[in-house]
Amino acid sequence: MFTGVIEEVGTVKAITNSKIAIKAGIVTEDAKLGDSIAVNGVCLTVTSLGENVFEADISEETKKVTTLDGLKTGSLVNLERAMPVNGRFGGHIVSGHTDGFGKIKTINRNGNFYDLNIELTKELSKYVVKKGSIAINGISLTIADIQDDIVKIAVIPHTFENTNLKSLKSGDFVNIETDILAKYVEKFLSTSDNRAGISMEFLLENGF
Repeated sequence: MFTGVIEEVGTVKAITNSKIAIKAGIVTEDAKLGDSIAVNGVCLTVTSLGENVFEADISEETKKVTTLDGLKTGSLVNLERAMPVNGRFGGHIVSGHTDGFGKIKTINRNGNFYDLNIELTKELSKYVVKKGSIAINGISLTIADIQDDIVKIAVIPHTFENTNLKSLKSGDFVNIETDILAKYVEKFLSTSDNRAGISMEFLLENGF
């Protein structure tokens, strides 16, 4: 499990059909074989370690549902180690199991902040709400507004400068993980044997 607070931006050193090697610093300091590291929000398992470098396998399924297949040597990637049991939650619950892609429509500077507009598929947009959480390339962000299938996000300078958002442009695709709570609510409401009697009215009455 991750929190969406990026620890550092790494650089792709090499990538093949089934493996990726990433040059990093912080995340390799105490890494061990078998550890989980989120790469652009995708949970990968460390299979090899070197000096400031780690390798991970990329499955065919991972390539289908994430943007990792589009990376190349020199690409910048957001990195976060799995959260320790005694760690702090600085963002929100991020599983590292991305739901799909989003397409950057615009990135505009607005004073010291940056306005980020991302187009989601209808399958993903149904899980997002205004002021809710979303992980974009592994970054925990808050949705400022939603118009049709476009989510609007105000990004603070620190986040913009210390993630790979600064290297992206209009038309680029990013990994999206929606809030896991929304998916559980959908499951509870749709199950055929909902003996708890949970309904949309119940959720609204109780502040959901």
